[in-house]
Amino acid sequence: MKLSGNTEGMVKGTTMECSGMPFGEVVDAVRVALGVIDIGKERAQNLGSMLAMAESAAAKGADLLLFPEASLTGLINRDEPAEDLPLGVSVPGPITDRLSQKARELGVHLALGLLERDGDRLFDTALLFDPCGELVLRYRRISSGWHGLAADPEVYGHGDAVRAVDTQLGRVAFLICGDLFSDEASTAGGMSFDWLLVPYARCSDEPGYDQNRWESEEEPHYSARVRELGVTTLMANYLAPGEICRGMCGWCSGGAYGGAMVILGDGTIAAKKPAGEEGMLLADL
Repeated sequence: MKLSGNTEGMVKGTTMECSGMPFGEVVDAVRVALGVIDIGKERAQNLGSMLAMAESAAAKGADLLLFPEASLTGLINRDEPAEDLPLGVSVPGPITDRLSQKARELGVHLALGLLERDGDRLFDTALLFDPCGELVLRYRRISSGWHGLAADPEVYGHGDAVRAVDTQLGRVAFLICGDLFSDEASTAGGMSFDWLLVPYARCSDEPGYDQNRWESEEEPHYSARVRELGVTTLMANYLAPGEICRGMCGWCSGGAYGGAMVILGDGTIAAKKPAGEEGMLLADL
């Protein structure tokens, strides 16, 4: 896997100039907001929920907002291109224009995951907009866990590099969900960056997934992995009933259970939002 410090479409210095801050100056303290949204079947409604939560986060002084993987639809793709391709959005396009406008209006860094359509191909993608509304980082998921084993590789695409971008907040990179645990991602720790953003879509094989199970069975794995990478990591999951989750292998029937975490580079969980709750996790770092 390639590692790169550049991204297509990045406009160097835009963030700094837009905010009136000289290029190269990085803030000392950052307030982050991790949004856990309750995903429904209507993309417009999900987008509206995200934008409303972004406004609330900005009103509370957030500098960086992160929303989950596939925030506009959830991972409801079924390996049927005729059904799945319409789930994707063009980048750029009307929906990303609205996200860009909101980032600029609020003066925040806005990050989220979505399904991206690029011609006749579909990608599991993460985007970062700066406070000027510029798309400064686009990352496509490398690991294949967002679709089934039978998915047509000519349609269901993957990225091939972990990239980072310099912002007012420091150097930022994405991994999406299973990328965090992939062998390829293990080399990401060799890059020099300050923030690792991980939108994800974690679901359960049974209803009623509880916080005790999360803390005993899964939190330690995430904490240990971040400690290996050595980078402060922000993670946000969505809420969704079983019918919204892909459930391709039958183990997501319990739905996605939400939750969000801020994990420091030494593996310490600095802040977390319990499973099962919609809303924001705010943390000062």
